[in-house]
Amino acid sequence: MPETRTGVRLTLAAEGSANVTTGLPVLDHLIGELVRSARFQLSLEVAPGAADETVVAAGRAFGSAVREQLDESGAAGTGWALAPAAEALALAALERDETPRLVTNVDFSGQRVGGLATDVASRFLAEVADAARINLHIRLVEGTDPQHVLAAIFKAVGSALGQACRPAPSS
Repeated sequence: MPETRTGVRLTLAAEGSANVTTGLPVLDHLIGELVRSARFQLSLEVAPGAADETVVAAGRAFGSAVREQLDESGAAGTGWALAPAAEALALAALERDETPRLVTNVDFSGQRVGGLATDVASRFLAEVADAARINLHIRLVEGTDPQHVLAAIFKAVGSALGQACRPAPSS
């Protein structure tokens, strides 16, 4: 299977903005939520392909760009956040780790949002964690509507990533 072509540029910003083109509108929207919460400026383009290939390529490209930010001298390397979206509330905590992983209490299988299986979100986040070399924990505190749950999760992950990529606060 050939590698899906991607283009990515990520910088820290005072206000987050995203220009994301994956061909999967739901994923584009969720990445936008993440980026705005992180206060990143992101340009991400993934060549059209099968949904699974697109999700993997987008996650890897974004995660690699995050890793570059985390490798910057002075980056905190850890972050956590609690974020709401309507009735949903999610927590994300992360740290740099040579054994990257995604650990979550959310069952993404069996749900659909915008015509896509929500395990697309899980696959994207797992690829981000792997490429960024982070230990990413996600907890759903409350929420039942899949759209709101995903928005809360991506906002929490974004806020935690933004914190981790910025300089550690001085004591």
